[in-house]
Amino acid sequence: MRIRIVGAGAMGRGIAQWAAVAGHTVELCDVRTEAVTAAVDFVRSMLERAVHKGRMSSGDAAAALERLIPLDDPWAPGPEVELVVEAVREDLDTKAEVFGKLEGALPESAVFATNTSSLSVTRIAAALRDPGRLAGLHFFNPVPLMKIVEVVPGAATRPEIPPALTALVESCGHRAVTVADTPGFLVNHAGRGLVTEALALLEESVADPAGIDRIARDVLGLRMGPFELMDLTGLDVTAAVIDSIWEGFRHEDRLRPSYLTPNRVAAGLHGRKTGQGWFPYGSGATGPAAESPVTGDAGRPVFVAGPEGDGLRSALNAAGATVEDGPEPSAGAVVLVPVWGTTVAAAVSALGLPGARTFGVDPLPAAGRRRVLSVTPAADPVAARDARAVLARAGEGQEPYAVSVVRDTAGSVAQRLLASIVSVAASIAERSLATPADIDLAVTTGLGYPAGPLAWGDRIGAARLLELQRGLHSTTGDPRHRPTRWVTERAQLGLRLTDPGTAPADCV
Repeated sequence: MRIRIVGAGAMGRGIAQWAAVAGHTVELCDVRTEAVTAAVDFVRSMLERAVHKGRMSSGDAAAALERLIPLDDPWAPGPEVELVVEAVREDLDTKAEVFGKLEGALPESAVFATNTSSLSVTRIAAALRDPGRLAGLHFFNPVPLMKIVEVVPGAATRPEIPPALTALVESCGHRAVTVADTPGFLVNHAGRGLVTEALALLEESVADPAGIDRIARDVLGLRMGPFELMDLTGLDVTAAVIDSIWEGFRHEDRLRPSYLTPNRVAAGLHGRKTGQGWFPYGSGATGPAAESPVTGDAGRPVFVAGPEGDGLRSALNAAGATVEDGPEPSAGAVVLVPVWGTTVAAAVSALGLPGARTFGVDPLPAAGRRRVLSVTPAADPVAARDARAVLARAGEGQEPYAVSVVRDTAGSVAQRLLASIVSVAASIAERSLATPADIDLAVTTGLGYPAGPLAWGDRIGAARLLELQRGLHSTTGDPRHRPTRWVTERAQLGLRLTDPGTAPADCV
């Protein structure tokens, strides 16, 4: 296939390298000829690096480079061009102008694709004489390594184009997911579940950014915590995406932005690229402060309360802790209450527990060796330090647990992050913006989560997840936590969250 790529920046050159290596002839052009020269030099250096590392033969690299054709004029006639991929700046008028000029230069048979990450594909296509020839083909940076592409049909896109683009993408070694033309498409939309909830936790002073990141990594198994991720992406970019998706979905509560970001963006606290974000960067930067050492009395008696307590009780017994077995705690014991979707304060009230000595523990199975201790305003600091020391205990020959101390909140940190990740994905599924399989594929490939959000929910179980959503919603009253129809129905019907279910169209 002969492909013309318009725009020789980071995305354009990455798409050019990807397509040329896959065997396609690629015309690379830009209104700035120096950008094309720099892009070709960059692709050459990437191919040379691949050869040096043994990932490609020198012959294959030379052949790929030969298939990359610098083009001086983006609007030059191209009777053999079958596909155009536009990768210019994110501006509706600019993209419409580019495609308008291409429409006059290229054959009617050429398919047009925009690499937009945030603009409406339908609105871009509307400026064309034939809007049916255009679809979205959204790559992620760096293109050769991010092996996922969103195929986005606009409202007028001809039905044969999305399957053809999917086949092209997958023949070149990437995975393709078909996504509705909605704000954020799929990956950026699904990613709001993590960062918006992390910001909400910070707003409520549940934990600081470093503490939330540690829990996200060590309990949920994420490669990066949400605040590390925002610093890497750039808070200016993240905040703009959050705002645009929230506005695009008409102020959907589940996607609500934080009041914390505008001032930080205005102050230039964008992350790595400015040297300071949620954390400092650059020479001399020490990163997040280290966790405080465990200093309490690990031998203090402990009483485990509540219906969720059996697993914690067994684990502490195995670690040699002094676990009381009576119907109520002794006067000297600290009390640990595993809570699911509710608060420690509610458990203190419901079970008649001593407020100064009662603490919450997240029962969510951890990906690493970290436990989370929730502290209420009534807590005795000495008892809190002792509870932390008890929770840090491990069995013989094992490393002690790291123990995060957070402010009491419904569901604690990890539960709220996970519930939000699953809820946002479930809302995408229930709107039929993408299939459950494509949602999970896009998120694991595009965001690097340890599991797709719907498959992750299935690990917990639909009924258990619904209990969590209901607990968060009833305890906080915040509509961002309301149970999703997708989870509610599947819990009631005994279906998995990854099950697309039967549609009415299947029954006629």
